[in-house]
Amino acid sequence: MAVPTTGPPHPSAPAHPAVEAVEAVEADHSSAVSTAPLDPAEMARRIREDAVRMAGGPEGAHVGGSLSCADLMAVLHAQLLRPGDSFVLSKGHAAPALYSVLVQLGRLPAEELDGYTRPGSRLFGHPSHDLPGVEFATGSLGHGLGLSVGLAIAEQLRGGDRHVYTVLGDGELQEGSVWEAALLAGHRKLPGLVAAVDRNGLQITGGTEGCVGLEPLDAKFAAFGWEARIVDGHDLSALHEALQPSPAGPVAVIARTVKGRGVPFLEGRVAGHYAKLKPDLVRRGLAALGQPVAGGTS
Repeated sequence: MAVPTTGPPHPSAPAHPAVEAVEAVEADHSSAVSTAPLDPAEMARRIREDAVRMAGGPEGAHVGGSLSCADLMAVLHAQLLRPGDSFVLSKGHAAPALYSVLVQLGRLPAEELDGYTRPGSRLFGHPSHDLPGVEFATGSLGHGLGLSVGLAIAEQLRGGDRHVYTVLGDGELQEGSVWEAALLAGHRKLPGLVAAVDRNGLQITGGTEGCVGLEPLDAKFAAFGWEARIVDGHDLSALHEALQPSPAGPVAVIARTVKGRGVPFLEGRVAGHYAKLKPDLVRRGLAALGQPVAGGTS
């Protein structure tokens, strides 16, 4: 089975492709999949708009973390992932961000987003392997890095140069399985493995440091044999540079982000972790993101 990918081919990309859900998308792109160059800023904007709309559905959505990781997801899928590379969304509760990406890549029809979590829809709160190209689906945090390490070991044994990217939540790092995987990755000096942490500082029960402290996070990864890089998680050019894999071993990118980024009434709020937005809040959110809204912003 080919190592999966979600990204379109980019000649300018380096020559080397969900805790809760995990996914990776197949390298065998159909003719329906967009291969045109994608603008990461535009992709991030659309991710945020789609996440707000999905949070306005009858079941709500994990909107805060979807908004915070939008820039990470956009840079990875618009610029870095190549056919043959792999992507694993370890923080699978950010499924709205993933679904928007899959629509923008041509893997899902846009109208499916309107049915998010509704009866009969295949767009669940966490991604399912029944979706086009989705390879892994779980519901428990802490699994994505282990899956990514397995993919990277397979590539190392094969002697190939495919890359493996995973996006983790910071609260997820309180799971011991994450550090077991990190220890093995550092021991094997896995080339081409990049773990990006959406470091927004909040989890469903409050601030991460008040639950189980994670800092100094960069030093922890470094102690496990990783190259640790801290970056502004909303700076697209800085993210592009920080997310470059290393042939010398695994890279941990600690992306400092804001939960609910782009929507003022959700930014930095624990209550924005999972929200069911009323229509007026959906309109306000879309307006804040620069989307013209019929009928005003109320």
